[in-house]
Amino acid sequence: MKIHTSILLFTLFVTPPLFARDKTDVLVMNNGDRLTGEIKGLSAGTLYVSFDYLLNTASVNWSKVNHLESKQLFIVRTEDGSVYTGTLKTTERAGERPMQIEIASVAEPAVVVSQPQIVEVDETAERFRQRLNGDINMGFNYTKGNQAAQYNFSSSIAYPRPRWGAGASYQSTLSSNSGSPVTTRNALSFEGEHLLPWDKWFVAGTTNFRQSSEQNIDLQTNIGGGIGRFLKNTNRAKISLMGGLAWQNTKYSPADIVPLGQQKVAAALISGRMSLFQFNKTNLDVTATVLPALTQPGRVYYDTNITYYIKLFGEVNWNVSFYGNWDTRPPANFSGSDYGASSGLGWTFGNK
Repeated sequence: MKIHTSILLFTLFVTPPLFARDKTDVLVMNNGDRLTGEIKGLSAGTLYVSFDYLLNTASVNWSKVNHLESKQLFIVRTEDGSVYTGTLKTTERAGERPMQIEIASVAEPAVVVSQPQIVEVDETAERFRQRLNGDINMGFNYTKGNQAAQYNFSSSIAYPRPRWGAGASYQSTLSSNSGSPVTTRNALSFEGEHLLPWDKWFVAGTTNFRQSSEQNIDLQTNIGGGIGRFLKNTNRAKISLMGGLAWQNTKYSPADIVPLGQQKVAAALISGRMSLFQFNKTNLDVTATVLPALTQPGRVYYDTNITYYIKLFGEVNWNVSFYGNWDTRPPANFSGSDYGASSGLGWTFGNK
């Protein structure tokens, strides 16, 4: 995998939208404050709003909103997995009853949903680039004593639609120090997801490519898919589990004497994802995948990524991440694992 080509590709992917609409959405808070701006979206219990008089997108506590109104089209997702598309308007509120939001579209009858049931809102538009959400993260460390240097770069992008979504992510790390060979790891992933007619169920597919000098992997390709279910889907946590099948093709670097060539494996696929949120402060994302080989019984592949985000200001955050890959039966004299940790600054765009 060519590092520079991949970085260039992702730089093009994550270029932020340059178009903006009129800031005419109305918010009324529980304390009576009335705000007019542009609702960007809702995620992790945080409503993101842009104002003409603020440089950065503001983060508003979703539970503190008493009234909202917007003529913009949004994709709205609820705890039970339902998805709606339409404009937003608060209906009359009586006493301590939670805010009721009417979602109105041209093609379908209006639907009224209770505020606590809404877990995600994405602004949608005719322009493709206005629908994109993503982040870019980067870090660098250097030590003079042993001339050790490490850099890490990661980025992700998502394209949400009413009942399906697609995304891509890229990770790259490089470590070097005096007297030791340079080690590199690069991973590029693409995934898609489609909601099924049943509540909280979905089908998903994924394709990823990985290079690891630690495990002597020139290129490892994984293609898989299956059926999953959201175990929890609220403004505080999102947890899902998926099972299916996968195919893996690994091209190793030549051994000292005899080239290994390629190894092809069919495997079962078990994948889990967990995201925990705290309003406008911290996020924890955990993904884990297990591939028990079907064509080589007893061989199991493990893969995990963990990232902890702390918001600093605006769209800027500080993050700490851990990655790990394990193979219980690697080729003779080859490492069965590659793992590491990094930290750095990140920037988000869209509803991310």
